[in-house]
Order: sequence, then structure tokens, then C-alpha cells
Amino acid sequence: MIRRRRVTAVGAAVGATLGLLAALGLAACSEKASTAGGTPKELTFSILSAENQSSMAPLWQPLLDDMSAQIGVKVKPYFATNYTSLVEAMRFKQVQLGWFSADPALEAVKRANAEVLGRVVDAGGEASYESVLIAKKGSGITVDKVLACGKRYAFGIGDAKSTSGTLAPMTYLFDPKGIEPTNCFKVVRSASHQANFLSVATGVLDVATNNTVGLLFYKRQNPAMFDKIEVIWKSPPLPESSIIVRKDMDPALKEKIRQFFLTYGVGAGPQADKQRKVLAGLAYGGFRPADDTYLDPVREMEAAQTLAEAKRGHDKAKIDAAQKAFDQLRAANAQKRAAQPDV
Repeated sequence: MIRRRRVTAVGAAVGATLGLLAALGLAACSEKASTAGGTPKELTFSILSAENQSSMAPLWQPLLDDMSAQIGVKVKPYFATNYTSLVEAMRFKQVQLGWFSADPALEAVKRANAEVLGRVVDAGGEASYESVLIAKKGSGITVDKVLACGKRYAFGIGDAKSTSGTLAPMTYLFDPKGIEPTNCFKVVRSASHQANFLSVATGVLDVATNNTVGLLFYKRQNPAMFDKIEVIWKSPPLPESSIIVRKDMDPALKEKIRQFFLTYGVGAGPQADKQRKVLAGLAYGGFRPADDTYLDPVREMEAAQTLAEAKRGHDKAKIDAAQKAFDQLRAANAQKRAAQPDV
């Protein structure tokens, strides 16, 4: 993975600590949300707020209210911009379900006894999105100039567990060229998508990672700033966000939640129209069935990162082991796709 400067590493450690404290803080006040002993009185739904909470809360609350009404259990939100806090909160059983982007969703599956319940499709019906690099419009910066390195530019990258902010640009752009960002740019800063967007638009950063979903929000909420940036690179399609739940949730309640998402905004009539309006505010077209295999592309990206790290270390044994693991995973995923062509 990326070897950031010490100030960034310290910031990441502080963020992780704050995430753990946030999860423990939820533990102190959310005992009634426990899934143990049947149907709980309340559920906590975690939301990865890549943008600020004040702008995201009004968009999510109508959906949570509709969920509460349909499943018969109050659902309250837990917003966090720190990916670690989302995973830790689920690991400590203080959130029971949530909306996760792909990489932290995989982390929750591995470490927080979670499973994928469904996946998001965008307003156009697509189940994927793209990571992007953005630069200030008119700056003359191109992806070729970025890859030339030379410590010319100040660069903004995402959270270490961000699929589009870190994992995808490393996997598809920098690693194939053998580029380590801290050796390539004069400054490397890790921040949220919104912070990176504003930093590029205002000239604080020369180039930064982001994603196509975030760009839709910026264009709608801050068109003046949006007009100051341009996309200079896009990744291959990435798995869209997913809805995950704790595996130990009451099966009957889990099925109610599954049915809520799969039927939300579907059909005709005033209620469906209202639900589609809620989805439009989130830039979504709805939800589709999915399980943990939905995250297989992220598993491949992580394996590619491990291989790239081994190559940077010039340790033949580690390189061979990482290459073997990557090849086996890719072959296994290819067999799954062949067996389930419609998934």
C-alpha cells in the first residue's frame, strides 16, 4: 500500500483511534439496539458520508423513515466520514446494518461478522461507477504529466480504505507504472472526496482522486465550484455501494430489510413515485439482490495491491507467493462469473 509521509500516517492513526472511540461511544448508549434476543426496539444504520453530514442527512432520512415504517422497527442513522469507524462500529455490534462502499464493505465482511444483503444501482440502472482524477480546469495538467512525476504537483488521495479514492487509482493507474505517490508528488494529502474536490477547485491541490458519484453531488450542490474542475482520468468500472448487515441479525428481520430494499421505488402509484424521488436525491435508481461474491472484484484489487507491494520490496519469495495468490483468486472469480453469467 501507499507509504505516506509521517504527518499523514499520524493523521490516519488518529482517525482510526477516533473511529474506535466512536464505536465504543455508540456502545455506551445503544444497548437497546442489540440484535440479541429477538427483534430489537431500534436499529442503527451506518452511512459512509463522503460528503458532509449536513448535506447527506436530509437525503437519507426519508429512506430510513420508510424503512422504519415497513419493518416495524425504528431505524436511526450513524454518519461517519472515517471508514474505520464504520467497520469498528459494526464489529462492536453498535450498528446492525449500513450503506458501505466496496472496500470497507469487504473489510466488514472479513472483520465485523457482516454479509452483503443487496447492491445499489445508479439512476441510469448501472451497478458500477468509476474512480477519477480531477484537476483544475485550464491548468493544463494531464494524466501523462501526472505520471511523469518529478514532484511537480500537490496530490490529494482518499482514505486508505476508500475504493475509488485510493484502491482503484493505485491498482489501475499508479501500480502498473511502478509509481509510489509519496515519491512522485511534492505533497500527498489524504482527505475525503469532498475535501479533495474543494481543494482542487480552489487551487490548494493540483490533482486529486474522486469518483463519478461524488461529481454528481458536487454539480448539483455547488455548480460554481464544479465548473472549476475537470476529469483527467477514469478507472474501469467499480462495484457500486452495497447494503450490509450483521450475520447474527434475526433472520426474519433480515428478510424484512431485504424485501424493503428490493422493492423500494418499484412499481406504480404515489408511494412508488415518492420513493423514486427519495432515490433520485441520492443519485440512485434502486437496489438489486447481491451476496458476498459481489465484492470479488475488490478482493482482486487488494490482491493486486499485495503483489505490487511485494514487487516494491524486491523479495522474490514474497513476489512469487503474492503472484500465486493473485492468479488463484482471479481464476476462481472467473469460474464464478462463468457459472453465474447473469450475476
